[in-house]
Amino acid sequence: MLKKYYITTTLPYVNAEPHIGFALEIVQADAIARYRRQQGDEVFFNTGTDEHGLKIYRSALAQNKEPQAYCDEYAAKFDDLKKALNLNYNNFIRTTDEHHIKAAQEFWKRCFNKGDVYKKKYKIKYCVGCELEKTESELKDNKCSIHPNLDLEIIKEENYFFKYSRYQDKLLELYKNNLEFVIPDFRLKEIIKFTQRGLEDFSISRLKEKMPWGIPVPDDEKHVMYVWFEALINYISCLGWPDNLEKFNEFWPGTQVAGKDNLRQQSSMWQAMLLSAGLPSSKQIFIHGFINAVGGQKISKSLGNKIDPFELVEKYGTDAVRYYLLRNINPVEDSEFSINRFEQYYNADLANGLGNLVARVSNLLEKNNIETSLKISSDATLRSLFDQKMQEYKFNEALEILWNKLRECDEIITKKQPWKLDGKQEIKNILMPIAQNILNVAELLFPFMPDTAEKIKKIFLADKIKKSEILFPRIS
Repeated sequence: MLKKYYITTTLPYVNAEPHIGFALEIVQADAIARYRRQQGDEVFFNTGTDEHGLKIYRSALAQNKEPQAYCDEYAAKFDDLKKALNLNYNNFIRTTDEHHIKAAQEFWKRCFNKGDVYKKKYKIKYCVGCELEKTESELKDNKCSIHPNLDLEIIKEENYFFKYSRYQDKLLELYKNNLEFVIPDFRLKEIIKFTQRGLEDFSISRLKEKMPWGIPVPDDEKHVMYVWFEALINYISCLGWPDNLEKFNEFWPGTQVAGKDNLRQQSSMWQAMLLSAGLPSSKQIFIHGFINAVGGQKISKSLGNKIDPFELVEKYGTDAVRYYLLRNINPVEDSEFSINRFEQYYNADLANGLGNLVARVSNLLEKNNIETSLKISSDATLRSLFDQKMQEYKFNEALEILWNKLRECDEIITKKQPWKLDGKQEIKNILMPIAQNILNVAELLFPFMPDTAEKIKKIFLADKIKKSEILFPRIS
């Protein structure tokens, strides 16, 4: 019987075009989804776009567009990542979808009926970039540390609030009983400390006359839902909740992939909301690091220094971009990105490494007219090491294991120099184990570089092996 597995990314705001930071997140989620499918699981992989809120409303007005038309245009650009990065998600949700709107309103009613929603007047310092209230401890020189280029705004009005404070003890119990609830462990410790300091109720609505672009609050036409309340509900509305409970119960709870600036929202606020609505908590939350420019500056669309993933793919190819993001960007720590660094690893690992090895072996097999009958087989040691790293989301270390195996193959062929030998059987005895190892590596490589893996398998599973095309042309 197939095991059900659900994974989702966060939903990026559609206030700008896709950048490399979100490309990292969705490629990581894609690698996990492909790996789980290889394991035999039935995978539901969700992504999409977050389309409400003040900064999207203002961005639309700045371009003299209706908010919905603006969202339609930018949502399509994020969905274009599916082809560019060869993603295998099977659901793309938009928070302007009719079903999501109805689900968010039903979720609101459940929290309201639980007694966790109330009205009050308040005054806060607000970062439009984060769409979050900012306390003094989160500010530096009276600026948001994540969006220092934006001025904080003062919001003073009557809104609906969620009784976040009611769930402090229940959240601490959740973390205590699920030590792998947040990965990596230092992020779990971070959210535990945050929760132990005490939770303050947060606003979950905005006055419609000031900010009309949002989902209407049930039974109150003067308010729309605050984006951080309704957008999180996509993680269950995409599964058909509350209408299709059979599908929801099959796949929920699931795994969420998110950046470190989403830690509080995903692992605390969202979990409190689920408890209020009487629904199970998420299964696991994997928190990835950021991609920084050289010198440590965060790369983001709000700071105007984004790297365009479409341009990278156009120049270097999909699998090269996927490889770099998964191999050379630390899964949980911040990492720097530069084109020079990208090209160095491209040449070393792909052109001179994997690509050259495949070409050398296939060329020698063809040149010596060696017939093969290879099949994908399991290298138990290789597989065990690889599986352990994948289950821990250590993509870089999983790939290092595969490249170590490729280096071993390279060293053997360089040492034994089969091109200098005359005996066909002797040459075959050297090349066949190497070809088998390359084939086994290709099978494990599929979640990371699906096109390349399939090309390699096609080469080495053929009865008559021909010299391969150049997989990765060297960059001069």
